[in-house]
Amino acid sequence: MTNYESGLKEECGVFGIYDPDGGDVSRTIYFGLEALQHRGQESCGIAVSNTNGPKGRVNSYRGLGLLNEVFKGDELQNLKGNIGVGHVRYSTSGALNVNNAQPLVLNYIKGSLALAHNGNLVNAYELREKMENTGAIFHTTIDSEVIAYCIARERVKTPSIEIAVKKAVTQLRGAYALVMMSPRKLIGVRDPWGLRPLCIGKRDRAYILASESCALHSIDAEFIRDVKPGEIVTIDKNGEIHSEFMDCVIPREKQARCIFEYIYFARLDSKIDGIAVYDARIRGGASLAKTYPVEADIVVGVPDSGLAAAQGYAMESGIPFGIAFHKNSYVGRTFIKPSQDERESSVKIKLSVIKSVVKGKRVVLVDDSIVRGTTITNLIHTMKKCGATEVHVRISSPPFLHPCYFGVDVPSNKQLIASQNSTEEIRRRIGADSLGYMQISELQDMVGDLPICKACFDSNYPMEVPDHEIRDAFEGS
Repeated sequence: MTNYESGLKEECGVFGIYDPDGGDVSRTIYFGLEALQHRGQESCGIAVSNTNGPKGRVNSYRGLGLLNEVFKGDELQNLKGNIGVGHVRYSTSGALNVNNAQPLVLNYIKGSLALAHNGNLVNAYELREKMENTGAIFHTTIDSEVIAYCIARERVKTPSIEIAVKKAVTQLRGAYALVMMSPRKLIGVRDPWGLRPLCIGKRDRAYILASESCALHSIDAEFIRDVKPGEIVTIDKNGEIHSEFMDCVIPREKQARCIFEYIYFARLDSKIDGIAVYDARIRGGASLAKTYPVEADIVVGVPDSGLAAAQGYAMESGIPFGIAFHKNSYVGRTFIKPSQDERESSVKIKLSVIKSVVKGKRVVLVDDSIVRGTTITNLIHTMKKCGATEVHVRISSPPFLHPCYFGVDVPSNKQLIASQNSTEEIRRRIGADSLGYMQISELQDMVGDLPICKACFDSNYPMEVPDHEIRDAFEGS
């Protein structure tokens, strides 16, 4: 599945940098975020500060749209500072408006705090209500503001921002990769389950925090390591990095990396927790070929995330791999189209079938998921119209059956085609000659012994999730 179908959505991307030598960092943040644009395309923002200037003065700019739509004038020129954080967002929680764009900037009695967050809290509603009852006034509808307030409230009572963060995270339950800027420090935090990714890089004496390693490559920074689940890392004015862990450390066997980072979300050239995304997708495609062999003439993938899995299927099956689609990269984002008809029209504009590749052939079509079924149905219909004699669909994830509470926007159960139909019924509805989904038991093979979360497939959540009343709100949002 891709953005062409208004179904599964990316999460968010975070980026932070501290240059103790005083160099301006806003342009570096921009390029780092550009490498993370696939993680969020609805809004973006950058906040910077000068650690050698007035303490706590933060300059920021946020807006709706892609980076090149928001930062199209002198905005970067006006963001001067040697420490900063940035964010690209898809609204998994909270409405799409500029107030909900990040980074969030708080000015309070201890100075300032700029925060960028990837993930979702499962107890955000509970924390927010508690704060409102004690006088807190919220300016956004996102749980990232709840996190920022938790930290600010603890900072008033503690001698350092690191201690405040450590105390604040004990109140949080859910998924979060945080990058924060205080007046003199850059801080990164990863939830104790490791659900959301976060890594550390270095360029000269500057340290960088980013959602994915591809953002480090884009700015010629060296990958140092991943932030560990439950770890709090602090970069100080001396250009040194300090590490400590939360009190609530989760044993490795109970940790839960999001498997969809490897199936779909992460960029192909990223490496997360020691696993190369490209290699994981190749293994996924090979697994599909073993489980669902078929006689065919060519294997093709749906751009972009289906391509590596298609290569893996071809390598394992011995069937030639081919490119059957031309992707128009200059068409707007279809998931914000207001109607289903407009979304379907945009799908046809974005992806066109190369007729000579499929004509007269039995085709294996590989994609990463089926959410509502709109995109795959259109593609199969077009391929057969272009002369494909058979189209056999292989999906490199199991059927989506359950909501995600950790930052992946899986639609409500009523909208999930697999929750209402059997595999055979889906096959008939989409017009495929055969259909095979990745087996849940085979997901682990993609990432070796790395503990994973696959709750959207099997409902085995790594932690307690919201009760039925709040769950209904999740599914109805």
